[in-house]
Amino acid sequence: MSCVGRLFGTDGVRGVIGETLTPELALRLGRAIGAYFGPGSRVLVGRDVRAGGEAILGAVAAGLMFEGVKVYKAGLLPTPTLQYSVRRNGFDGGVMVTASHNPPEYNGVKVIAADGVEIPREDERVIEEYYFKGVGGRPASWRALVDDPKLHTTAIEDHVNGIIEQVDAEKIRRKGFKVVVDCANSVGSLETPLLLRRLGVKAITLNCNLDPEFPGRLPEPTVETLQLAAKLVVASGADFGVGHDGDADRAIMITDRGEVLWGDRSGTLLTAFAAEAWPELPRRTYTGVSSSILVEEYLKPRGIEVVWTPVGSVVISRTILREGGAISGFEENGGYMHTPLQTVRDGPMKTALMLYMLAEQGESLSQAASRLPRYYPIKTKLRASREEAECAVNAVKRFYSGLRRVEIDGVKVFGEDFWLLVRPSGTEPVVRIMLEARSPERASEVLEEVKRILKAECGIEG
Repeated sequence: MSCVGRLFGTDGVRGVIGETLTPELALRLGRAIGAYFGPGSRVLVGRDVRAGGEAILGAVAAGLMFEGVKVYKAGLLPTPTLQYSVRRNGFDGGVMVTASHNPPEYNGVKVIAADGVEIPREDERVIEEYYFKGVGGRPASWRALVDDPKLHTTAIEDHVNGIIEQVDAEKIRRKGFKVVVDCANSVGSLETPLLLRRLGVKAITLNCNLDPEFPGRLPEPTVETLQLAAKLVVASGADFGVGHDGDADRAIMITDRGEVLWGDRSGTLLTAFAAEAWPELPRRTYTGVSSSILVEEYLKPRGIEVVWTPVGSVVISRTILREGGAISGFEENGGYMHTPLQTVRDGPMKTALMLYMLAEQGESLSQAASRLPRYYPIKTKLRASREEAECAVNAVKRFYSGLRRVEIDGVKVFGEDFWLLVRPSGTEPVVRIMLEARSPERASEVLEEVKRILKAECGIEG
C-alpha cells in the first residue's frame, strides 16, 4: 500500500493528550488497527499509568471491537509484560497505550504482533493507509458485539515466573542483595519490586506509587533524573539501583558507588556475561548507532560480533529475528533484549539478569563497570522542527566531511578522541545530540562546537 500520511514514529503513535492525541484519533486508529488484525482476531490490550490512558484505551478498544476483533483487557502493566503475554498465550496481537519516556502530557499507542514484538515498519504503513483512506466496508454487526471484552489478569505473574526461570534464583537468594528501584511513578511499580522479593532481594522503592503526574521525576531515566536514586543507593549501602521509564521496558543501572550507567555500558557487560551463560546463542549482538564505540572495543576481543543498526528498538528486534538470532540487543537509553526470553526491551528481565551476573561473578557492579573503556558522555536535545533537525544533520556532515561517518540514522562522526551522533528524534520535535570523548573537557568542547554549527547553519538555539 502507498501511504498518504504518517502516524507512527520511532516506537508507536504518540501525541499530547487532547491536542495531537484526541479521542477521535484514538477511535479511528483503533478501527485501522482492527482492520489490520482482521475480524475474529484475539487482541490483548493494556496501558501504563499516564493521564488519559483509560480514555484512549477505551477508544482504541471500541475501534477494535467495531472491526470484529475480540478484545482482552490486561489492565495496568509494563509494556514487556503485555508483549510476553501476547506471545505466550497465543494472542493474534496486542495494543499498549503508553508514551514510554515522554513527558507527562504525552500518551501513545504501540501495536504488538503475534510474536510479541512491535509490528514491522511496513505493517505500520498498512495501518496508516487504513487510517487516512478509511478502513473500507461496514463496522461489525451488532451480533459481533454481544460479548464484552474479556479480562486477562495473569500477565504480571506469568512474566515474573518466566523471568525467574531464566536465572539461578537460588544463587541470587543466597547473596542477600539489596537494590534500589525507582519506578517513575508508573507500572514498573507493579512488577519489579515483586520480582525482587521473589528473588530474595531487599527492594528499596522510590517513586513506586502510581501517579500520572509523575511527581517524583520525569519519566525518562537519565543521569539528571536519577540523582536522588543514586544518592539513595550509596546512603543505603545497596548493591545497585534501577531506574525505569514510564512503561518499564527500559532499565538504567546505578552502581554501588552511585554512578549512573548508560544502557550501552550495562548492555555491554550483560552481553559478555550472557555469551558465557548461554553458549548456544549466536555470538553477536545488535545495538543502535547511538551506542558508544566502547561496545566494539570491549566485545570484539571476546569473540562477539557487534552489528550497528538505526536507532529504535523495533528495528533492533526485527533485525535480530530476521537475521537468525543473537545473544542480545540493546540501546544506550537502557533498553535490553534478553533473547532467550523475548526479543524486546524488558526492564524487569534486565534487572534479574544483572542480579544473576553479579551473583555468578562475585563482584560489585562498580568493579564490573571499571573494566570498560573510559569515555565521558554528553547527551542532550534541542528544540527543532523536522526540517531544522534535517538541516542539523546536513550541517554536521559538511563540517566534519573529512572524518569517518556512519549515515544509517542521522550522522555519526568518528574523531581521533571523540565520537558524535546528531539525529532527528522519532518521538519528539527535537534534534538529539549524543557524543563521547576521552576527557570531560574535550566532550564539552565538541558539544559547544556542534551548538555553534547548528545555530549558524539552521537557527537552532541551544
